[in-house]
Amino acid sequence: MTDATAEPQTTEVQEFEREPVPASHYKGWKSFLGMYAGEHAAGTEFVIGPLFLTAGVSAFDLLVGLFLGNLMAVLSWRYLTAKIATDVRLTLYYQLEKICGRRLVTAYNLANGILFCFLAGAMITVSATAVGIPFDMEMPKLTDTTPNGLTWVLVVLAIGAVISIVAARGYDTVSRFANIASPWMVLVFLACGVVALQGLNVRSFADFWNIFGEGSEPFPGQIKYTFWHVMLWSWFCNAAMHIGMSDLTVFRYARSASSGWTTAAGMYVGHYLAWICACLMYALYIRSGEAQVMLAAGIAPPVAPGPMTYETVGVAGLICVVVAGWTTANPTIYRAGLAFQAIFPKFSTVKVTLIAGAVATIAGLFPAFAMKLLDFVAVYGFILAPIGAIIVFDHFFAQKAGIIRNYAERVQSSFNLSVLLAWFISMAIFYSISVYQGVFLSFLTLPAWLFCGVLYLILSKFLQKNN
Repeated sequence: MTDATAEPQTTEVQEFEREPVPASHYKGWKSFLGMYAGEHAAGTEFVIGPLFLTAGVSAFDLLVGLFLGNLMAVLSWRYLTAKIATDVRLTLYYQLEKICGRRLVTAYNLANGILFCFLAGAMITVSATAVGIPFDMEMPKLTDTTPNGLTWVLVVLAIGAVISIVAARGYDTVSRFANIASPWMVLVFLACGVVALQGLNVRSFADFWNIFGEGSEPFPGQIKYTFWHVMLWSWFCNAAMHIGMSDLTVFRYARSASSGWTTAAGMYVGHYLAWICACLMYALYIRSGEAQVMLAAGIAPPVAPGPMTYETVGVAGLICVVVAGWTTANPTIYRAGLAFQAIFPKFSTVKVTLIAGAVATIAGLFPAFAMKLLDFVAVYGFILAPIGAIIVFDHFFAQKAGIIRNYAERVQSSFNLSVLLAWFISMAIFYSISVYQGVFLSFLTLPAWLFCGVLYLILSKFLQKNN
């Protein structure tokens, strides 16, 4: 699960930021296949896989839940994101501006930029667990929320500074490094999985199944995941990108909406395969004497990608963790910088990217963002997905509902109140249900998305008549 809003070529995006992509610049499905396969086999996968095990998932929950959840994500990209993208050929931000108005898009950019910084911070944390090994650094525990020592602070600050400087050099530099590193990272993930299977004495599918069996009690401080937790979380961990419509910016270059099927490469190589491989590494680790002592004392063994991969495949694993965190954090910080620049247009790209990098680095000091990544990603998708519902319902249902499509553009408004109310009310209602009724947030992402879209149509019907 990574930032998949990166365009195929930055120069083209700069040329067509406020107009449809011309046919001469359309791209075939191969242009998207490699991008999705690479961008979804990244630093987050080293943390997400083990966290499923800490949640006590069963073999069925993991294998079938992940398969169906990722399938639903692919279908969302294909039939919603890619469909609308090839219909309008516009970036997410310009499409939103046409519906919402420039002032409201500013609020969205602020939320988007801050959440991107926190996600990048989690990836800096991931890289730090590898860099800190030669310094005998104490690794963060699952329950840690604040920095655990001076060495941790210094390592995170150093990594954050390097990543921020590279991100500030522009997307060409960022994407070039990621494209070179991604195929190698996939191979390392596979190697980790194979070695972990050997260490677990897996000789058949039955042996593999028995690693998880019927599930177990969650580790201290974690909640129990069922089939529905796994399925819905894996569907909506990229909710901001598909039903949230962020990837309009990517698929506007596609020759046809069928290019949306290429997201399967990311979901089943980067997510399904990489998550399971990372989960196997952690399964091997928790059989160690050190981990067993912690469990006996009621302490959850740390989910530290650096030590896990080092114990599994040696130095290659450490390098992979650093690179994986790097290739996720770099484009994420770059994207955060672009979101902030839309709010502060007088600032240079370099300046706002460095500011975003500083925020991400500060976030990286706090292990909670990485150790609670399942929860954070659920919140991230929940907040941004309803904005996608506005685009979807405006595109498909505006005419049937008798409202003006692309309302802000048509009436020259900088603030569409219907959008703000629909977004805020849907989030407030369903987030309150999650908090006060103890409902897993990913269970509520789709209801909140649908509610926001319907409420937008109703409010537009009323408010547009009164303008």
